Amino acid sequence: MSLADTQTLNNGVKIPIVGFGTWQMPEDEHTEKIVEHAIRSGYRHIDTAKVYGNETSVGKAIKASGIDREELFVTTKLWNDAHGYEEAKQAIDESLAKLDLDYVDLYLIHWPNPIEHRDNWEEPNAEAWKAMEEAVEAGKIKAIGISNFMIHHMEALLKTAKIKPAINQIYLNPSDHQEEVVEYCCDHDILVEAYSPLGSGRIFEIDDLKDIALKYDKSVAQIVLRWHLDKGFVPLPKTATMERVGENADIFDFKLSEEDTKKIDSLEGVAGTHSDPDQKDF
Repeated sequence: MSLADTQTLNNGVKIPIVGFGTWQMPEDEHTEKIVEHAIRSGYRHIDTAKVYGNETSVGKAIKASGIDREELFVTTKLWNDAHGYEEAKQAIDESLAKLDLDYVDLYLIHWPNPIEHRDNWEEPNAEAWKAMEEAVEAGKIKAIGISNFMIHHMEALLKTAKIKPAINQIYLNPSDHQEEVVEYCCDHDILVEAYSPLGSGRIFEIDDLKDIALKYDKSVAQIVLRWHLDKGFVPLPKTATMERVGENADIFDFKLSEEDTKKIDSLEGVAGTHSDPDQKDF
């Protein structure tokens, strides 16, 4: 296995098994440099979003890397202010313009239930999805999916969707397995991506993970990212530190034992869980 390995989505598009996340990275030169460094280090999967505010920097990094566009897998996302048909069409074009790309490989509805649509979220999601389906037909997007969707959000979307979501990107790590959502996705051939695969840093405080890392002569991050791969998830580790870019990719020369996997599985809830998308104030 390597960063170049892929899984195949339900529409036949291939997605690299590890992505480079850019959440909380500003629109600045450092973001350009670290994303470019990630690509030059072997990452072929870059994840951004409109709300991250760094699409322009990510686009510049892609160009500066010198890697052929066809070798890269680029994801961005629809934010809460553009749920609706016309709004989503405009948002897609704006993201493509900021990224300076002709197409993105994956486009996601970032949040299922924005506060603005809390009393009627199904219809705006369906309208946005229609715009995304048309963008697939137009060649602007290779695959479409969702993020932070719970089972009832997915069931509502599937009532009208002509294209099934290829991915659900959710908060997922040893402290939050989201088992019911993962099972639903598996049953419906929707690949699970893990954002905050390192628990936004909180997993580094867990002694059991430190012990396992010592046993394998690996970092806690490497242990947890390997756990994700062994589960079949696509993790999106993010780091703003140059040296950790390569470290987070050094996860292919070992495999966790069944005993250690079970120990990691038992850590659910020890370092926080996901937010309820139906209750967030945005």
